[in-house]
Amino acid sequence: MAERDQFSSRLGFLLIAAGCAIGLGNVWRFPYITGQYGGAIFVIIYLVFLLGVGVPLLTVELAIGRASRRSIAKAFNILETPGTKWHRNKFWLIPGSYILMSFYGLITGWMLYYCVKFMGGSFGPGLTKEIAGQNFTDLLANPLIMFVCMSTVTVVSFAIVALGVDRGLEHITKPLMILLLVLLIFMSVRSVTLDGFKEGISYYLKPDWTNLEKQGFMQALWAAMGQAFFTLSVGQGSIEIFGTYVNKRHTLLSEALWIAGLDTLVALLAGFVIFPACFSYGVRPDSGPSLLFVTMNTVFANMAGGRFWGALFFLFMLIAAMSTLIAVYESIIAICMEVFNISRLTSVAINFVVIMLISMPPLLGFNVLDFIHPMGDGSTIMDLQDFLISNNILPLGSLFMVIFITARTGMQWKRYTDEVNTGEGVRLSPKLYWYFKIVLPAIIAILLAVGYVNIFG
Repeated sequence: MAERDQFSSRLGFLLIAAGCAIGLGNVWRFPYITGQYGGAIFVIIYLVFLLGVGVPLLTVELAIGRASRRSIAKAFNILETPGTKWHRNKFWLIPGSYILMSFYGLITGWMLYYCVKFMGGSFGPGLTKEIAGQNFTDLLANPLIMFVCMSTVTVVSFAIVALGVDRGLEHITKPLMILLLVLLIFMSVRSVTLDGFKEGISYYLKPDWTNLEKQGFMQALWAAMGQAFFTLSVGQGSIEIFGTYVNKRHTLLSEALWIAGLDTLVALLAGFVIFPACFSYGVRPDSGPSLLFVTMNTVFANMAGGRFWGALFFLFMLIAAMSTLIAVYESIIAICMEVFNISRLTSVAINFVVIMLISMPPLLGFNVLDFIHPMGDGSTIMDLQDFLISNNILPLGSLFMVIFITARTGMQWKRYTDEVNTGEGVRLSPKLYWYFKIVLPAIIAILLAVGYVNIFG
């Protein structure tokens, strides 16, 4: 087997793998649903699911990667029992990364646009939510501006990946992730000085059984389970590729706990930035894209020093989004290098063209092709792509991988636990076989079913 590139430091691996997990959902979903479903009570429920579902699934992807030293294009061929057909599943797993990247670069471009706008002083006092909402609508209606922003972040991300694991991923992405954490901590500490800090944090984290009962305990469970699952980006192989680049000095359960911890830290601290700011300026926090491009835009525009704080906030968001872009691009590049036996630069060039082409439908779906409603009235092409990846490929991919590591014809339980427990650190008990064999697949199946019921029920 050819020598595999490796990260030169553990910190580099942890920050870059965490960067793959840390994404927009950490900011525009987690803080909102935490406040909605009982504050600290919800956080406790979420942490239970994170440790019981998210972390185990992280170890599965990392173990498949480290044991095979190959991307999902070749990993199952190496780990399966000879003569079996597990490897055929790669043909529906691989498209998942392309579907995700077909619209994630577009959203990342929005972050760049708002960051530049704040730096240039385009948003100032007197901006209302109505005006901010119209500004965002105008952006969606302008395909040229969106194309320029999307192209910029895509070019930069592919350029970093083109430099390789050491010179690109580690030496560039590691400082970016450190900057992301520094920016977030800086903004969180600054929130203490805001008038609405106490009220905002009380809404965010104060245990609230009344609010939990109002929303429904089962709904809170589904929300916590879904957040714990989707926040770590498991199920499509984008985490698996980093398992191929990590050494065996530490157990994979230790690494998974660190990655999940960093991801959760970012999600929690985002609430310390958002809620005090919203309550200080009498703006009710929303969920989804409107939280960033309407609510937070309005808040920062009317805040003293808002030009600086708004630019800082969207710079943080831009780095968070680009960290995911870079990570998934690396997975795509590695897959093509292995399948077609081509160089990294050739793979980068080909995939840049492919990504730009498949990104056009969701971009044009907000303007030129806005008459297309693939999932019913009001839906966009991006909604369909999000449904394919979030409600299908991610849960089905995770389900497949869990079954694969416990099946006698797959990787097999002993080989999986041996890989996970190689090195220093926290170890996974082999006695958890039936948990991985029965309970985890059942939880994933429930998530899959609930997702469909929420959309089509």
